[in-house]
Amino acid sequence: MKALIFGGAGFIGANMALKILEEGGEVIISDDLSRVGSRLNLEWLRGKGKMRFFQTDIRHYPGVREIVHVHKDVDAIFHFAAQVAVTLSVDNPRNDFEINALGTFNVLEAVREENINPPFIFSSTNKVYGGMERLKIEEKEKRYILPDYPEGISEDLPLDFHSPYGCSKGCADQYVRDYARIYGMNTVVLRQSCIYGPRQFGIEDQGWVAHFFISTLLGKPLFIYGTGKQVRDLLYIDDLIDLCWKCKDNIEKVKGEIFNVGGGKDNTLSLLELLDIMEQKNIKPDISFAEPRPGDQAVFICDIRKAQAKLGWEPKVKVAEGIDRLVDWIQRNLDTVRLAFSAYT
Repeated sequence: MKALIFGGAGFIGANMALKILEEGGEVIISDDLSRVGSRLNLEWLRGKGKMRFFQTDIRHYPGVREIVHVHKDVDAIFHFAAQVAVTLSVDNPRNDFEINALGTFNVLEAVREENINPPFIFSSTNKVYGGMERLKIEEKEKRYILPDYPEGISEDLPLDFHSPYGCSKGCADQYVRDYARIYGMNTVVLRQSCIYGPRQFGIEDQGWVAHFFISTLLGKPLFIYGTGKQVRDLLYIDDLIDLCWKCKDNIEKVKGEIFNVGGGKDNTLSLLELLDIMEQKNIKPDISFAEPRPGDQAVFICDIRKAQAKLGWEPKVKVAEGIDRLVDWIQRNLDTVRLAFSAYT
């Protein structure tokens, strides 16, 4: 297999690249290396197989078009490149739009104009559903729940972009979907909840599970915005890669589809519950509470039954096991993590 991975030095991209390389395939990585840890992820991948790297900014169409033209024989395209933080989108909405909306449009157009049609898998986000303020929420001791959605949120919930990040990713999400309908491209949209695992250099506004452990182990304070009862469903990186693979292998069945992708109702965690897990591991953060951030969902749990029905996919790694794996990776690579964040700051 030969794959082109936009954002291939990021958390998801690097793990996808590793899978392909370990199976004897070839990867072409496009990345601008702006994300914390991306340069270290790229170096980690070197020597693991047949890999080529191009430092490409997806905001600039000629460079995107060239990389697609030169590698038009690829068997799959994975588009993981993005600006990923709500707070940064608020600070610089133009940059956020140009990366997420225009950048995705550039990738789609490069593929369309090259007249190729490999499976095209795109990472979207649960933020396209907005804050979901109209849904009934109940407050329990350490978490919020959505009593009217016991299976989680399905793909049928109306879109409600909230924050520049939600708007830019939502725009990209709909372009990717529509290029399947209008141009017949083999696209799939994955609206991801909380993905976690090794090679994730989590920051405050993205990758919160890794961020909690990394910050604490590096002796940095943690800020919790709101009550800490916010809930997400957690999906271990290996399970996400497995779903991407199934989409690729079954593209005739799922092209043009959108899937809500997370750990589902059996793999949920609130921020306060994660703090309890940290306490059990004798990892004790310095915590401060702050006001909630605009557009933050009190609860988001994916209804994953559509992916189960169409692809026979379901998460295999439970939260407890996944967190153990993540913490083990962080502790074994703490010097690398420290280096990544010192370079980032």
